Amino acid sequence: MDIEEYVNKIKSKKLNAVNTIKKVISKVKELNKEYNCFITICEDEALEQARLVDKNRKGRLAGVPVSVKDAICVKNVQATAGSKMLEGYVPPFDATVIQRLKDEGAIIIGKTSQDAFGFGSFSVNTNMSVPKNPFDKNRSAGGSSGGTACVTQLADFPHIGIGESTGGSISAPSSFCGVYGLTPTYGLNSRYGLIDYGNSLDKIGPICKSTHDTALVLNIISGNDPRDQTSLNSKKIDYTKFEDIKNYTIGLPKQYFQNISPSVKKSVEEVISVLKKLGIRFVEVDLKTTKYHIPAYYLIAMCEASTNLAKLDGVRYGSRTSFTDSDNYNDYYTSVRSKNFCAETKRRIIIGTFARMSGYRSQYYLKAMKVRTLIINDYKKAFEKVDCLLSPTMMFTAPRFDEIEKLDPLQEYQSDLLTCGPNLAGIPMINVPCGKDENGLPIGFHIIADHLNELKILSVANAYEEAMKK
Repeated sequence: MDIEEYVNKIKSKKLNAVNTIKKVISKVKELNKEYNCFITICEDEALEQARLVDKNRKGRLAGVPVSVKDAICVKNVQATAGSKMLEGYVPPFDATVIQRLKDEGAIIIGKTSQDAFGFGSFSVNTNMSVPKNPFDKNRSAGGSSGGTACVTQLADFPHIGIGESTGGSISAPSSFCGVYGLTPTYGLNSRYGLIDYGNSLDKIGPICKSTHDTALVLNIISGNDPRDQTSLNSKKIDYTKFEDIKNYTIGLPKQYFQNISPSVKKSVEEVISVLKKLGIRFVEVDLKTTKYHIPAYYLIAMCEASTNLAKLDGVRYGSRTSFTDSDNYNDYYTSVRSKNFCAETKRRIIIGTFARMSGYRSQYYLKAMKVRTLIINDYKKAFEKVDCLLSPTMMFTAPRFDEIEKLDPLQEYQSDLLTCGPNLAGIPMINVPCGKDENGLPIGFHIIADHLNELKILSVANAYEEAMKK
């Protein structure tokens, strides 16, 4: 049953929202025991919302269960952003995207596991729960929206996931878990109510089981928000009205097809073959700035992260410990942050603080911002010739946890090579599932477009999805 069919049954009283949500909550509790996909399951709040749905029977998402990345605030539900530092923090408000979902009758069933503050590609950099891959519990679900992608794949009921991406945190877990994950144009969806990682990079987007569900959710959560100064006042579009793609030209960035695993390469080549039969023309594209994506992204992201996390000091925000008259503030501050931040969080704070210090700011941060402009222009030049770009989403399928433990930080950062470029440029991209490797693990491909061209990438994704059903 897809979302629209389910909603129609709720509205026609063929289904009861309270009874359905009781079954869903029971199911996700069982899933959570095996896969650690939730940090908080909000049973009481979900049933309260379900009672309102049964009373009103209104909204485009009436009664639809929604799982939300823990960095996105839901009123009266704990929001830790995957870190002990925020354990026990209960927001008194909804993020804008959550309020818009609730206004359409959606029911928030829980907050999902993630890398602390979004710092990672595998959802293992956390001192909270680590989600497991739905196809192999010894492997990563991807990061940092790993819990959201995991439960989206496991759900045997109509379901929507809401993730967040800074450098690939929607695309990576969507690829590893075999679901659709849309990272929108920066500013298309409001960031109000997001516990931020990097202010100039963060984007909230849907993780779903189909292109149509993804487009439907984007219709609801997108749009200007006066509470977010980076929110765009763009023309409202119905993203479910897919375009005819037979005259599209799609670029294949040659740098994005290097150093990828044979199984990923084979699957993406098969995708290209399918799309060619639908009338799409392919050309090779040269993105010369690709080698700068990783260093520019991590410098900018870490500088912004260290600034954002400064407020978590145990006084204004964050976990508190006892403070006596004999303590001085510096010792207290050090104690709170040392105890509650995990190793990767500390690493990014130190690197980011160093790179934005007086004497180094122009050498590192400002130079990275200039390189970012070159990267944006590189994409813009490519989009003068093509409608979209197509590439693998990740260079490999979900790694085992024991393999991840052997990686040093730089090796882990390199895994974002195919996802951080579009995030730096603020352009939209969608992961589309496209088969499995020899171990039965999902593979995904990316469709990327220029700013505010979500309809194009959704149209290509839908055309491929429909072609594979035949």
